[in-house]
Amino acid sequence: MSEGEPIGSRGGEHRKFITRPHHRAFIRPGSPVGRRRAILSAHTLLPSPPIHATKFYSCPSVTHFAYSLPSAAFSLEELSRDDSLVSLCSASCSSLQAAMAAVGMTMSLRSSTTLKGEFCGAAVRQSVAAPKAANVAFAVRAGQYDDELVKTANTIATKGKGILAMDESNATCGKRLESIGLENTEANRQAYRQLLVTTPDLGDYISGAILFEETLYQSTTDGRTMVDCLNANGILPGIKVDKGLVPLTGSNNESWCQGLDGLASRTAAYYKQGARFAKWRTVVSIPNGPSELAVTEAAWGLARYASICQDNGLSPIVEPEILLDGEHGIDRTLEVASKVWSKVFYFLAENNVLFEGILLKPSMVTPGAECKDRATPEQVAEYTLNMLKRRVPPAVPGIMFLSGGQSEVEATLNLNAMNQSPNPWHVSFSYARALQNSVLKTWKGQPENVEAAQKALLVRAKANSLAQLGKYSAEGEAEEAKQGMFVKGYTY
Repeated sequence: MSEGEPIGSRGGEHRKFITRPHHRAFIRPGSPVGRRRAILSAHTLLPSPPIHATKFYSCPSVTHFAYSLPSAAFSLEELSRDDSLVSLCSASCSSLQAAMAAVGMTMSLRSSTTLKGEFCGAAVRQSVAAPKAANVAFAVRAGQYDDELVKTANTIATKGKGILAMDESNATCGKRLESIGLENTEANRQAYRQLLVTTPDLGDYISGAILFEETLYQSTTDGRTMVDCLNANGILPGIKVDKGLVPLTGSNNESWCQGLDGLASRTAAYYKQGARFAKWRTVVSIPNGPSELAVTEAAWGLARYASICQDNGLSPIVEPEILLDGEHGIDRTLEVASKVWSKVFYFLAENNVLFEGILLKPSMVTPGAECKDRATPEQVAEYTLNMLKRRVPPAVPGIMFLSGGQSEVEATLNLNAMNQSPNPWHVSFSYARALQNSVLKTWKGQPENVEAAQKALLVRAKANSLAQLGKYSAEGEAEEAKQGMFVKGYTY
């Protein structure tokens, strides 16, 4: 194969094969200066010709490592001229460890899988006995927003802070308003959202707020944009970008999430308006299966959304919600959640998503809402963390749990239990009802109750901030805050 010859494309983007003595590199043309992800593979381990760059993640038999590469790249020799990068020399190696040593990697390990012993076979044993020159391949992903994506994700994953999810659609927001006797009008939605974003000192406990599209472009009654109010409080604005759930034909009465059409142009416009992260919620139902079709559709949709968001400057929140509906026990939830997250990360890798620039919004591993055997916070923490440690790379900055219909106190207690020992990621919250339920009931749509309602929001935000630090106690909590909010077949 000649130098510069395209060897394949994905999404219209060609990769080129650049060959040098003992080195091979896959470089995306026109890579701008910025953070890069490089995937290292030792071709001496392969009993066949080098695998196509786009197949590194999909081949379960190849050990792969991903690194952050902070500069433009056109050839490995050119990379070596920058002292801040890698120093690469021709080398002989008989194992992947030797290949890593050969390129002098000093960057942080991002992810890895296990090299299957049966794949190595005699080829590796022969290589150990008689070392040969190694081919080292890099698949480099370039993105003009990569540095900003990583900064955004880490800012949201600030110690002691979490996310206020206030991205209810107008229809769902209307249901909330109706629960306190208000009509679903734009003025009433504006008044409630203004109450939330103008809460003094909310930024002490909240690092990000997810908005509905109407709110992103909305202003307060005194003329300030909602975005400016959040920024003034040190809170990053985010945006819900999915278009809701629709029936998935060919499934067991399951759903899929729509919204990929036109997403690139929408996310570009949202970024211009001030949004810096995004959310896409899809669901998996345990009583309805889940079918392989539904799980695959959910995972693939999340991966495509995440890739599109990153290309347009928004750090994506990845949210495959395992619905609480059902009578199943906690072990069944663990089984399904493990399957779903395995498939999600497989497709995230296939779509070249930068793991350091995403956040996760998983369901906690709990029994079904109608299961008679309830779990303690300690059991929920054990099951949930064990599942995540088996599925989520430590490169992901933060895991922001959804409450999913748990009571305000239950959601906080479970989060607190998960922070009793160190975790590989920032483990926090992205709550909607578990932060807002008391606020709505305190406000009641009355202007004179705004200050009291904002204080109620601060109480819940501070409680979950303490839970993120592992220092929360339910002592003194109101009985109302202990009431569950599960709604069977809940949609929003």
